[in-house]
Amino acid sequence: MTNAPYILAIDHGTSGIKTALVSVYGRVMDFAFQPTDTLFLKDGGVEQAPDEWWRAVISTTARLMNRQCLSGGDIAAVSVSSTFSSTVAVDAQGCPLMNAVTWMDTRGGPYVRSAMAGFPSFEGYGIGKAMKWVRRTGGAPTLSGKDDIGHVLFIKNRHPGIYDKTRWFLPSKDYLNLRLTGIPAATVDSIHLFWVTDIRNINHVGYDDGLIRGFGIDRQKLPPLMVPTDILGTVSADAATETGLAAGTPVVAGSPDHQTACVGSGAVRDFHGHIYVGTSCWVQCPVPFKKTDVLHSVASFPTAIPGRYQAVNEQDIAGKALDFAHELLYGAGQADAGTGSTDPYAMMTALAESAPAGSGGVMFTPWLNGERTPVDDETIRGCLFNLSMTTTRHQIMRAVLEGVACNTRWSLKYVERFIKKPLTRTAPVTIIGGGARSDTWCRIFADVLNRDIRRPEDPVQANARGAAFIASAAMGYITFDDIPELMTYDAFFSPRSENRAVYDDLFDNFRRLYTAHKGICKTLNRTGTVS
Repeated sequence: MTNAPYILAIDHGTSGIKTALVSVYGRVMDFAFQPTDTLFLKDGGVEQAPDEWWRAVISTTARLMNRQCLSGGDIAAVSVSSTFSSTVAVDAQGCPLMNAVTWMDTRGGPYVRSAMAGFPSFEGYGIGKAMKWVRRTGGAPTLSGKDDIGHVLFIKNRHPGIYDKTRWFLPSKDYLNLRLTGIPAATVDSIHLFWVTDIRNINHVGYDDGLIRGFGIDRQKLPPLMVPTDILGTVSADAATETGLAAGTPVVAGSPDHQTACVGSGAVRDFHGHIYVGTSCWVQCPVPFKKTDVLHSVASFPTAIPGRYQAVNEQDIAGKALDFAHELLYGAGQADAGTGSTDPYAMMTALAESAPAGSGGVMFTPWLNGERTPVDDETIRGCLFNLSMTTTRHQIMRAVLEGVACNTRWSLKYVERFIKKPLTRTAPVTIIGGGARSDTWCRIFADVLNRDIRRPEDPVQANARGAAFIASAAMGYITFDDIPELMTYDAFFSPRSENRAVYDDLFDNFRRLYTAHKGICKTLNRTGTVS
């Protein structure tokens, strides 16, 4: 330990809470992790318990402070990163009224489709309504219902008693901030997927009463807005007792995971891109303009960087596909006889390395929970395709890695069309998240995307590092312009020419699989409509 100031960065992901001790210059000193459960329901519901999140924050903070022999006074500020588009309904005392509705939940889809319908229509959107939303918000809600507004409409229509009792609908990051400070608020970036803010002036984002009326929700249930670098408040006496932090420690308003990942990747300059590979996967870069590609769900969103937008395209499933394949082939927690590992990432790497590029023709599509981009399709499902009696586990495992990368290439295509240039025009694409731990997967991404890729040190800690950088900028230790020079990289991956033809063919066939399967999946997985 040194005498330099430290940020306590709380990184809330789908799989659990990771609390990290980070220097104000972005060096991750230590962290503690605690998993949290996810409840998958047959009706398209995907929920988590907010109280379990908070218990994990308490536990990880205590373990980290004890391990480093810290007192609460050693922390300069607290900053939270959390999953984008996970929604918590709380009462006037700040207590959750039900489980959080997560970013994978599709139960609000029928109500979003009803709200956005109209004549004439295109792809399920009333054209007049869509243009109203696009002009003000930069986009429109996904018809699958996975955005926050879908969650609010689901609660209003299916749980009206809970809706009536709700004082605030909070993004998950802002719920954790409420537990830390007792102050209800959201930030201009965390609130975005409620689709009720006018972002045309990025320096003055605010609620739009016309959009709120368009969804038929109550304005008073939406929290006050701040910017990510605002000091929300301080750690309350109750939170201090529970966590061991010092009462009065500043809590920065912070950002959702997309925005903290951008900052923590170091790709904070215009058109510098990063790929995040965690439970989900996205392609993202800062942009100096507001723009929308309605057909492919690419739009300019607010970032944590003052006065800046970002372009992003996110697919639902990435690293989660590894867990799925591992449990399918081996059972939960079972080791592979050849590798002796129960870590899905380690097993995938060991098995996939011995399979050729293209996996002998075996293909995997990662649409295990439907998809949001590059296609918005709640009924599409994943598949293992072209299996034969000679197919091996090695080929299946590599096919899973390649399938996720192919879907990312599809997203990358539309992001680069959006910004009108390759992401690598100015710098290699930065890869972060748990999937970036695997050299094999990084090489596959470089080959499939045909882009140079660089990996920062501690790629798994990008969100925590980003949360700390935001707090450090808020406290005046650094500026956002300083961040690229504070980054270090441990590996670079260039596309291999010998795999070019194989992966071009694989990508073409990957898209053809979607075209061939979407009608069948729609029939098999038809969801309800508004009665």
